[in-house]
Amino acid sequence: MREERDETGRQRELRRDAIDNRNRVLAAAAVAVRRDGTAVPMATIAADAGVGVGTVYRHYPSRDALLGALTHRSFRIVLETARRAAALDKPAIDGIRFFLEQTIEHGPDLVLPMHGGPAPTDQATVAVRDEAHRTLGSILERGQHDGTMRTGVTRADIVTFGALLAQGLPHVTDWKLAARRQVDIYLAGLSNRTH
Repeated sequence: MREERDETGRQRELRRDAIDNRNRVLAAAAVAVRRDGTAVPMATIAADAGVGVGTVYRHYPSRDALLGALTHRSFRIVLETARRAAALDKPAIDGIRFFLEQTIEHGPDLVLPMHGGPAPTDQATVAVRDEAHRTLGSILERGQHDGTMRTGVTRADIVTFGALLAQGLPHVTDWKLAARRQVDIYLAGLSNRTH
């Protein structure tokens, strides 16, 4: 059960419906921010989530608090995806493929600084971001060490390409299909295998 602080500063458990409302607000906010930018009205987010604007403010007392929560949620998704990729019992390049393909799938949920979202300012979000980057770096290093991936490629390259994949191009009919093709091309260039 998640917790939040009450008026006296004590932690209290959130009820199931409050957790559901919070999750709906975050999901709606991710779509709205990607669609309308970070200045999207809180009332629009509330309407998109199917809750009252008071519910939004009860969980997120300011726009900055909501945007910060979106950024944290996004980096958590990236970290969990990177961890799953690192845990695969396959060559490192397959881990990178998994990460990039999952980034395409999770794209609509991601509001990250490279997408125009706010840069993380709180320690918890910075820590999640840094762990995600380290985890991706460990996959890349493993592939470079075993000779299956080119040297000279950095984790920043993987992060940047993932961010590009997460934002669908507006006039591409089937973005997921087009993005997966780009992954194939990218990984062929990243691979140290000879065909």
